[in-house]
Amino acid sequence: MTLVAIILATLAAGIGSVWVAALLMGLGGNRSPGMMPQRLLSLAAGALLATAFMHLLPEAFESEAGAHDLFVTLLVGLVFFFLLSKAELWHHGHEHGAPPAHVHDPHDHDHGHSHEHHHGHRHGGWAVLTGDSVHCFGDGVLIASAFMADMRLGLIAAVSVLAHEVPHHMGDIVVLRQSSSNRRVALIKVSMAGAVTTLGGIGGYFLVGQLQELLPYFLAVASSSFIYVALADLIPQLQKRLSARETMAQVGWLILGIVLVTVVSRAAHAH
Repeated sequence: MTLVAIILATLAAGIGSVWVAALLMGLGGNRSPGMMPQRLLSLAAGALLATAFMHLLPEAFESEAGAHDLFVTLLVGLVFFFLLSKAELWHHGHEHGAPPAHVHDPHDHDHGHSHEHHHGHRHGGWAVLTGDSVHCFGDGVLIASAFMADMRLGLIAAVSVLAHEVPHHMGDIVVLRQSSSNRRVALIKVSMAGAVTTLGGIGGYFLVGQLQELLPYFLAVASSSFIYVALADLIPQLQKRLSARETMAQVGWLILGIVLVTVVSRAAHAH
């Protein structure tokens, strides 16, 4: 039953997020619909932070694992994801022949700069897909870890992953559409990368199942991933000079992300 739930949840988070991204882009005339990417970033940041601090970490600390060891795991996880991000930037800088300081992340949501991918990087789409596939596999492992701890926790983690993958996939689709004349093929390619989330979920199910005593530490690593993505990837993209109305909208969508996770948690707990 747990494996079935993991497969369904990772399919929804992996492929579902791609189709939601495509739908939102379609509503905007195949472009980013106004402030929608910014709103989604705020929503995703709130959902990830709420999942990490209100669910994953409390679940880890309720175990018999020592608080000191869990905090060390959390710290090591944050440093690891920082180094992973630096390695990705270094890789793309050398691959495209540009200095790392001027490289745009393949998940950059400022689509006004997307033409830079188009000129000189027409074959960079596969690099985007490779990086996205690795990222999705990791998401699947994190979702599986949450499900192994508690079904409700797994559902919350899946919703949070879906929320933060939607704006990422919007950026991926834009890049791939510029490197391919067939928009349907671009959508299929990103969907295939999203499907890797399920492979990560299945692999995580068997991995965590064999290492059940390490589950609290898996949850701490999952928390570090969510916290890092929210604070280092999503929120910096929101730190722009905006009008008071737009700023309030950002805060509102961030709070909505927290509320969304809370509602999902209570609904799952009720069942």
